[in-house]
Amino acid sequence: MGNTILSDQIVTNNEETAIRILLVDDHTMFRDGLARMLEKEADFTVTGQAGSATEGLAVLIQGDATLVLLDVDLGAERALDFVRGARGGGFEGHILILTAGMSDQEAVQLVQASVSGILHKHHSTDELCHAIRQIAGGEVYMEPAYLASLFRAMDRTRGPKQAILTVRDKTILRSILQGLSNREIAAKLTISEGAVKASVRHVCEKLSVRTRSQLVKVALEQYKDQL
Repeated sequence: MGNTILSDQIVTNNEETAIRILLVDDHTMFRDGLARMLEKEADFTVTGQAGSATEGLAVLIQGDATLVLLDVDLGAERALDFVRGARGGGFEGHILILTAGMSDQEAVQLVQASVSGILHKHHSTDELCHAIRQIAGGEVYMEPAYLASLFRAMDRTRGPKQAILTVRDKTILRSILQGLSNREIAAKLTISEGAVKASVRHVCEKLSVRTRSQLVKVALEQYKDQL
């Protein structure tokens, strides 16, 4: 009896902590294969699928996804259509862009719209799962190739008042822009993971943002010449 109760509790806890994923991709075969692969992971649950931005927004409203895997090219629509619609509708979950390639301008627009990461489709499924878990943990995932594009393409827009960044602030921001996790930053700086989390919170407060994706956006828009 006791073992049965414990088993039920474990199932319940897994359901509560699972990363709930919505897939939005206009290639049905790719989408179905990706769904089957993700469902093999104990901490992933695919809650829905869609083949267009319009369909995806409808599924998002009706479902309970916490993370969206979003193809950048949706035929007649683009990922940006979905992202703007989702954010405008109040979705505060994570959005990871999957792409076979995009323009610098589109990468900039997606970051400005607060996506949590950009991943190229040529990567392995292990790397995709790593990116999903990193983003679900509140971090960002940005490939160096797209990061370079963002630095080249981002306008040098600055607010009237800029915060003064310390050497530690700049190091933390550079590390986040490189796509490093808190654990990787801690190892790089030989400090505790708790100290990294505190530093990230401090930088977020200093730049008046709440999430790492917003932090990336502001850093690229206003502070890239300091990084």
